[in-house]
Amino acid sequence: MICTSCQKVIADGSNFCYSCGAKQAYAGAPQAAARPQNGRTKLMRSSTDKKLGGVCAGVGAYLDLDVTLVRVLWFLAVFCGGTGLLLYVVLWIVLPVEPMYVPVAAQTTPTP
Repeated sequence: MICTSCQKVIADGSNFCYSCGAKQAYAGAPQAAARPQNGRTKLMRSSTDKKLGGVCAGVGAYLDLDVTLVRVLWFLAVFCGGTGLLLYVVLWIVLPVEPMYVPVAAQTTPTP
């Protein structure tokens, strides 16, 4: 996938560019499949974009924020406020894991 702003290569399905931070218009198939038909998302731990438990990535996806921003804010909450670590552990236990989405290739039928 190519960033629409800086033209650098980024991971498929990214909401934001890793280099310039620009929001991407096309989020790819995994994000589109995660959104229910009624338009509301569920708060779940990420199964693909995780460093420890996937809590920050899940919160970032739910709030439509860059995951790096959520991780920095969580880091500040842990070291400045002290309650961020407790909240992270509670959410790690309580939140369900987002199911893995495996792209399925379209089945083609041979023409006689």
